[in-house]
Amino acid sequence: MTQGTPPPPTYSTDVGFGVDVGGSGVKGGLVDLTTGQLIGDRIKILTPQPSTPDAVAATVAEIIRQAKWEGPVGITLPSVVTGGVARTAANIDSSWIGTDARALFSTALGERHVTVLNDADAAGIAEDRFGAAADTPGLVILVTFGTGIGSAILHNGVLLPNTELGHMEIDGMEAEHRAASSIKEKNDWSYKRWAREVSLVLERIEALLWPDLFIAGGGISRKHEKWIPLLTNDTPVVAAELRNTAGIVGAAYAAKTGATP
Repeated sequence: MTQGTPPPPTYSTDVGFGVDVGGSGVKGGLVDLTTGQLIGDRIKILTPQPSTPDAVAATVAEIIRQAKWEGPVGITLPSVVTGGVARTAANIDSSWIGTDARALFSTALGERHVTVLNDADAAGIAEDRFGAAADTPGLVILVTFGTGIGSAILHNGVLLPNTELGHMEIDGMEAEHRAASSIKEKNDWSYKRWAREVSLVLERIEALLWPDLFIAGGGISRKHEKWIPLLTNDTPVVAAELRNTAGIVGAAYAAKTGATP
């Protein structure tokens, strides 16, 4: 520590740090792990272009430096992640595929403990612990509607990682090609018309998994009152509560508790 530089702040054991890597922005923040609320403002830096592993790792390191955080870090990627390795790449550079993301980020952050997980999984963890499904037993499925469809499945709070329900085929078409919110916009559909496709996707998931609750996420969930009442599937559907902080919160919680491998 250089002379005159204030020491990093100290926090209780109930505080964690999460970073949410997206195609347009990398966002990080301190999280109160008793409430799921951010402590202070989140830090956001535009995702580097091209969004290569080294460039993104440097951006994450800058967020941690600005926050003066010295503990474990949870990091989301728009990717299937197994054993810390990125297996796919959605809205980030294809060079991520096959990258040992956990080792990469750990090295960039001075060899500290790092947890890396899929972004939808992180959001699902956050909603299950602190949001729309808090204290809800049984099988909870988060479905995010955006450019594509993301998913997270939790049973009694335990995550089944890396589900890709948006790629499930329904009558010859992938679910996300039927019911992503981008499809609604592209076709200029009414909420009523789009809700028919969302219902079809949820009904197919119901037939396979019999969930106790669906949580609808993605930007369009902010207007949930316009379309959730129009759905015809059987399982209750509620809107996500944590909005754009869910990835940060879920990542921080996973890093602190080991909620996901």
